[in-house]
Amino acid sequence: MSHVGLIQMTSVPQPEVNLSFIESQVSSLASQGAQWIVTPENAIVFGTKQDYHTHAEYLGEGPVQQTLSDIARKYSVWLVAGSFPIRTQSGVTTTMLVYNNDGELAASYDKLHMFDVDVDDGHRRYRESEIFQPGEQIQVVSTPFGELGLSICYDVRFPHLYSALRNLGSQIILVPAAFTAVTGQAHWETLLRARAIETQCWIVAVNQGGIHPGGRETWGHSMVIDPWGNIVAGLEQAPANLIAQIDPDLLNEIRTSMPVLAHARFENHFLPKKSEL
Repeated sequence: MSHVGLIQMTSVPQPEVNLSFIESQVSSLASQGAQWIVTPENAIVFGTKQDYHTHAEYLGEGPVQQTLSDIARKYSVWLVAGSFPIRTQSGVTTTMLVYNNDGELAASYDKLHMFDVDVDDGHRRYRESEIFQPGEQIQVVSTPFGELGLSICYDVRFPHLYSALRNLGSQIILVPAAFTAVTGQAHWETLLRARAIETQCWIVAVNQGGIHPGGRETWGHSMVIDPWGNIVAGLEQAPANLIAQIDPDLLNEIRTSMPVLAHARFENHFLPKKSEL
């Protein structure tokens, strides 16, 4: 058994404001027994292209990443920053950062699928490819709580990615997100429950929620879903936290009684190897 904490946020462009909120929530969740904690996509910076590129850091360097490391070590928890802009020689990626309870960077994942979509809301036009460059690798990381498959937001609409994460040994799949209010109301829960049922994995989905500077509205409704597709814990739209129990025995029971992976008759010929940082 493990206890995961979820931090639902209404992040702003200023990293110091978001980091202060994250630490306050980590402190609360750690005191309730959370052993690992997940934040949403764009948890540290939520704004314009200029905001992301101004605050971007090289992987493993910079004051924001040092602060995240310090928080994980201070409260002795594994801490997942849903995404943060990471500078590379060829551009900026939007990258999940996974810190262990010693504050060490255990894994990172660059978002694969860019949200280039027109949405019937106040923002209307979303073009992540004009801000970030897409990642190129699937990531599964070993932790004391199980094998974590890493994904971010728009990735959830691509089931082949989740099949690959399951085939690479995932037991829990993370979905930090900044789902819009419009797409979230329509599809958020349905997509998450489908990915849980298909992969027979626990799904930990942590969304932004509320109205952000600049007028963007996100859906919230962060949730934890078991491998049978049941929502075991969830939030509404406002910033908040929750703690949920992850039961590996339930996962094993479901996979044993319905061994869908063994029954599959389609082979995925593109299965990147599990990588380690």
